[in-house]
Amino acid sequence: MLAKALAGATIGLHGVLVTVEVDVAGRGFPTFTIVGLPNKSVDESKERVRTALTNTGYEMPDSRITVNMAPADVPKSGSAFDLAIAIGILAASGVISQSALENKMFLGELSLEGNVRKINGIVPLILLAQEEKIPEVIIPKENAEEASIFEDMIIYPVSNLQELIDHLLGRTLIQKFTSVSTCVDEEHLFFQHDFSQIKGQEQAKRALEIAAAGFHNIHLKGTPGAGKTLLSRSMPSILPRLEKQEMLEVAKIYSVVGELSDETFHGIRPFRSPHHTTSRVGLIGGGSTPMPGEISMAHRGVLFLDEFPEFPRNVLEAMRQPLEDGVVTVSRAAGTLTFPARFLLLAASNPCPCGYLGHPKKTCKCAPGMIMRYKKRLSGPLLDRIDLHIDVPPVEVDELSDEYQSESSKAVRSRVKKARNIQEKRFSADIHLFNSEMSSSDIKKYCVLSDDAQKMLKTAVERLALSARSYFKTIKVARTIADLEGFKEIESAHVAEALQYRAKEW
Repeated sequence: MLAKALAGATIGLHGVLVTVEVDVAGRGFPTFTIVGLPNKSVDESKERVRTALTNTGYEMPDSRITVNMAPADVPKSGSAFDLAIAIGILAASGVISQSALENKMFLGELSLEGNVRKINGIVPLILLAQEEKIPEVIIPKENAEEASIFEDMIIYPVSNLQELIDHLLGRTLIQKFTSVSTCVDEEHLFFQHDFSQIKGQEQAKRALEIAAAGFHNIHLKGTPGAGKTLLSRSMPSILPRLEKQEMLEVAKIYSVVGELSDETFHGIRPFRSPHHTTSRVGLIGGGSTPMPGEISMAHRGVLFLDEFPEFPRNVLEAMRQPLEDGVVTVSRAAGTLTFPARFLLLAASNPCPCGYLGHPKKTCKCAPGMIMRYKKRLSGPLLDRIDLHIDVPPVEVDELSDEYQSESSKAVRSRVKKARNIQEKRFSADIHLFNSEMSSSDIKKYCVLSDDAQKMLKTAVERLALSARSYFKTIKVARTIADLEGFKEIESAHVAEALQYRAKEW
């Protein structure tokens, strides 16, 4: 007898519908075969399914069992097919009717005692069911919170195989999962670091505010102990919250990797801080089975690279294209996958190997050759892709001991949010979300400069020998500054401030 159950496979960040066909032959030597390009983890499901069914109280058919996973040319990996295979065997054996399996997708791993375990990639798979108009999805109970992002789907979380069998037979129905909003009110958001904790560094805070408002890349350069790392780790506290579509994009990535947390559903943007020993594959993504790297994990959030020049040059240079395109394409023999990588690069570096070049009180002990080699680790094209460059000087002792209360992140975030709302209205008919994503044609459309601003920018291009990329990036930053101040037209003061943040001699 033949039975069919629907499941899904993840290829990169996308789901592929898989039809699990189970045939239980009446004659033949008892065997259990899985075909359809399964890898080792899928092939091992034979033993998990066999033992789970036995421990649940059902006997495996004493005949030849063939399981086909269609389409057969798509590689299948992982343990998410266990539930569909087990249900398919029961349907093919006559325990469950085939009609009970229709219009349902079965996702889950089985333990030997018949419990349904958590799987990775549940978000893209439910999204697949939504696209394929499959109304009901059966998932592990541990994945139920991940499914809360989908409001219009009928989702049944199950904890064990017997519970699902009773549901399909109509004995005891499983209660449909009800999505409970986990979104925390903005007033009650908690961040570990806050701008109010930082003494001084008002110019650096201003640069971070501009970067957060327009999603501009930023480079902090200064001596050790000046506060670069604290400033950087306070960045999430001033970022606007994730919109619904952004939340779905981020949830897909973290679901596939298996690191989806409540922070995503609270609207908090990702903040990734890989160590400088991270490999190229770890940062960009890839591997024998291509997976997202740190730049994709930071999608719609912040990628903080502390000790920027200490990263291997080939690793940093691999970021150049994703910084421009907002995606990274990984090509392997098995195929080509594209991962999103629209992140805000936040880099922090010392001015030299010892860190004290230009310090007002401490003397640099580095030889000129050492300083030159250190600076050569960061290429001109990479630095040119960073919108804001800011020097972070040492904080004077008077500022540290001053009882003056610095402005809180909450106050800064309110201004950033207003600028974000302006951009949201501006790009309502476009695919862009922030000023930093504008193309040259968008700049002509949305960035109107006053006569004085045009003259100032033209003079700056000639005197500073700005590249075409730097020219357009300066206008984007000036547009963000104008948004923060509520100006529709870009004035000369906005251009002047934007020019201050261009890369100085490195």
